[in-house]
Amino acid sequence: MIRKLVEGFALSGVALTMLAMPVVAADAENDYPTDTRVDYVFGCMAANGQTREAMQRCTCSIDQLAAILPYDKYVQASTVLSMRQGIGARSNEFKSTKVFDDKVADLRRAQAEAEIRCYRG
Repeated sequence: MIRKLVEGFALSGVALTMLAMPVVAADAENDYPTDTRVDYVFGCMAANGQTREAMQRCTCSIDQLAAILPYDKYVQASTVLSMRQGIGARSNEFKSTKVFDDKVADLRRAQAEAEIRCYRG
C-alpha cells in the first residue's frame, strides 16, 4: 500500500513536471506581452503599408526582435526613444547620455537583424 502511494506521488510529480515544461518554454520564447506585439505591428504597418504582406512581415519582425532582445531591454530602449522626442533639459539628458545611446543601439541592431530575416529573406 505504501509502495502504491509512493509510486502515485512519483507519477504525479512527473506529470506535473511535464505539464510545466511547455509553459516555461513558451514563456521564454514569448516574453513580450501581446499588447506590445500588437502596438509594434500597428506601427510597423503604418510605416510599411496596410497590406497582408506588410502584416506578415511586421509580425515576423516583432517575433525576431523578441528572440534577439529581452523584453526589459526593449522597454528601456523604447522609453529612451520616447523621452528623446520631448524638449527641454530632461529630453536633452536622454539625448546626450552614453548609457542611453547604448540601449538604443542594441534595439537598432536587433531591428536591423529582424529586417534582414523578415524583409530580405
